[in-house]
Amino acid sequence: MKIGFCMFLWTTNVTDKHQALLKDIKATGYDGVEIPIFEGTPDDYARLGDMLDRIGLERTAVTAMGDPSMNLISPDGATRRKGIAYMKWAIDCAATLGASRLSGPLHSTLGAFTGVGPTAAEKKRSVASQRAIGDHAGKRDVTIGLEALNRFECYLFNTMADLSEHVDAVDRPHIKAMYDTFHANIEEQDPIAAYTDHVRNICHIHISENDRGVPGRGNIPWKKTFAAIRNSGYDDWLTIEAFGRGLKDLAAATKVWRDFAESPEAVYREGYSHIRNHWRKAGRA
Repeated sequence: MKIGFCMFLWTTNVTDKHQALLKDIKATGYDGVEIPIFEGTPDDYARLGDMLDRIGLERTAVTAMGDPSMNLISPDGATRRKGIAYMKWAIDCAATLGASRLSGPLHSTLGAFTGVGPTAAEKKRSVASQRAIGDHAGKRDVTIGLEALNRFECYLFNTMADLSEHVDAVDRPHIKAMYDTFHANIEEQDPIAAYTDHVRNICHIHISENDRGVPGRGNIPWKKTFAAIRNSGYDDWLTIEAFGRGLKDLAAATKVWRDFAESPEAVYREGYSHIRNHWRKAGRA
């Protein structure tokens, strides 16, 4: 098991100016960080990867698409092709970064709604888009972790059952699913079963409190969650995703209107201890 921390708490563009912070994250005990990919070139991410290597941090990557002009399930072929091109760019950036995992709601436009649920035609178009993305991801040895989001952020996939069924339909080894405790807490009748029933398709896990704040301070059933993860044999990334008000656009997108912790340091330091302690206890259960 590896413990990671998503840089969304501070930025969507990690640069040299974050070096001191990254060193403190490493000193806290983290194995790696999750790097947002929204701008730049593959060469930029190669340089960032070199810096992370010097610090001693491994990395995963995360992105999202909020632009309707690149909607992967649009009835317009040109729009879908633009979304596929974006994903190929993000995959190339992740590969040069040295990240073998690229996760997020990479199936549809974040925050875009039609007023009804997903249609069979949209899911069919999604299968075609994801197959094209998966073929490119395979060439770059990057696995995509599609994320089920709550109904207030997307409408295509809200539950792990629907997402896992879709992953099966896509049938590409580099298109998988990720599990996020925040979204599962909202949408799943049984968040633990939502994990255990679909673990065969899960390649990445976000540890996120019900309020997006410090893991362990809210109402997520952490003891049962960690026991289920450890008992399933999962031995990969457990990455904390938390949000704050530091970035206006990101705060608006994630509906963060107040501070959830007294400081960012409290989130990643207390969060690290939270994962380490629960993982150890789960091993003794």
